[in-house]
Amino acid sequence: MKVLIRGGTLVRCDAAGTVADGDLLVDDGRIAALGRVTSPTARSGRNGGGREHELVRVIDARGCAVIPGFVQAHIHLCQVLFRGMADDLPLLAWLEQRIWPYEAAHDDASLAASAELGLLEMMLAGTTTLLDMGTVHGYDAVFDACNRAGVRVFGGKTMMDAGDGVPKGLRETTASSLREADRLRARWSGKGGGRLQYAYAPRFILSCTEALFRGTVERANADGGGALLHSHVAEHPDEREAVRRALGDTDVAMLRKWGFKGKNTLLAHGVQLTDSEMSAVARDGTRIVHCPSANLKLGSGIARVHELARRGVKVALGADGAPCNNNLDPWVELRHAALLAKVRTGVTTLPARQALELATIEGARALGIDDEVGSLEVGKRADLAVVRMDGPHIEPGGDAWSRLVYGCTSRDVVHVMVDGELVVRDREHTRLDHERVLARARAQAKKLVARAEA
Repeated sequence: MKVLIRGGTLVRCDAAGTVADGDLLVDDGRIAALGRVTSPTARSGRNGGGREHELVRVIDARGCAVIPGFVQAHIHLCQVLFRGMADDLPLLAWLEQRIWPYEAAHDDASLAASAELGLLEMMLAGTTTLLDMGTVHGYDAVFDACNRAGVRVFGGKTMMDAGDGVPKGLRETTASSLREADRLRARWSGKGGGRLQYAYAPRFILSCTEALFRGTVERANADGGGALLHSHVAEHPDEREAVRRALGDTDVAMLRKWGFKGKNTLLAHGVQLTDSEMSAVARDGTRIVHCPSANLKLGSGIARVHELARRGVKVALGADGAPCNNNLDPWVELRHAALLAKVRTGVTTLPARQALELATIEGARALGIDDEVGSLEVGKRADLAVVRMDGPHIEPGGDAWSRLVYGCTSRDVVHVMVDGELVVRDREHTRLDHERVLARARAQAKKLVARAEA
């Protein structure tokens, strides 16, 4: 079925920054036309003696913006059940006292419930692509949930073969960690019509050995690549000091020495990066994922997004995890990104257009899929959202970029497409049952906490 989105304001996020009223035609999962589109007519042909009609769904987008789907490049779906259970702690204590014990208590049922709840939240808000870091075990359940939800995902189990305070349920050997990651990659990469892809995800330098990092680099870069590398770096001052005490240098220096860098590498946070480290990251082509809300709540600081971009570093956005945010709302992240940049480096930095691009085309570039998604252009996959622009918190008018970034919220999202499929229609997810997801999450959260505290 073709889909004609009629009469919206197309905010394309293309190189020209095009914003214009018009139509958008989707055919076979891709954007077939933009602008003024004549309604496709029914075609007839002999088919078993009857007439064959071409079906066209028309979506009225008057009063709405049509935007590329949001790309969230750092998410922890496994942590969604912990929402509200890990407040007011600094990073390392937050991990050791709350997050790691809860992750160790997960089983397949709780992981599926956690992933479904996070996906429901993000997709209803317009997220179409994400980079997810799981826990050590059970990542099949997360990939399965992503496949059923219809999202585009790069994901992988977290990897932990070292570190102080790591519970028994999360500690692995180097060999077993790499073996399980390889198995998951072989099983899931390319599934869901190509929407599922693998990312090797050693958690961070304090919980992983050099051998583990080097092992992921070898695998991700073998045979021309094909997998991403994903970890945390330079997030919190206390973490930086702990790394120096343990290794005698910074995490950035050690990861670069071990080859964990380059265009297929996405490092979350980067709040504490120095000028020389930012320049090194830029030379390597490594990507940085900005997580403004999580950095604020954990007291990590404000990432130097303007300085990173000025050096040529590709920067994406992510909500991080529900226990350190406490939501996974892309609208909150892009608004925070824009406002915090102005506090950090002046009111002229990161204007609304650039903030929206961080959440769309720049996120796609960071993931290496900007030739397929991230902007509304003919031939690209139809990953997009239809967003109401006529609410009292957005009217009476003004610059479309500004209205989207500073005015719109997740409740304004009406329809969402991934690969041309309406995964959200009239604010309802078409693949996930809203009430069932909530009921399962509530029940599984209680069971998980009971296991963690046993």
